[in-house]
Amino acid sequence: MSLNGCLRNQKGAGLPIALFVITVLALLVFGMAQLQQSTGEAVSLQIQSQRAFFAAESGAQVRIQSIFDEIDNGITPSCPSPVTAFSSSGLADCSATFDCAFDSASGVFTLASTGSCGNGADAATRTVEVRVQ
Repeated sequence: MSLNGCLRNQKGAGLPIALFVITVLALLVFGMAQLQQSTGEAVSLQIQSQRAFFAAESGAQVRIQSIFDEIDNGITPSCPSPVTAFSSSGLADCSATFDCAFDSASGVFTLASTGSCGNGADAATRTVEVRVQ
């Protein structure tokens, strides 16, 4: 039997196996890319959420200071201005809005500060409530 006779009897299973392996590897790469993208989006949203919390906390601290200043000057505390925008690099594009109430019977001033950062799908808001007596 010659070498040409042995080659004619082969069926050629290499091509289907190669196509199967390439397809499986392509699916794995696509899956890893999707996982990487969703992980990146989750990290971005977590960062925005932390920034929104710090914006709410910072806004509350600024407004509480203005309330204490009013009390020190003998002025009845009032609800502070409703919006504070931040210009520092860490809180750029963030703002804080306020809801407040003063209970004159107990002398307790309640301030709810809501921090907002980002816009669209990356938007995050967090609220901090503070009571001052």
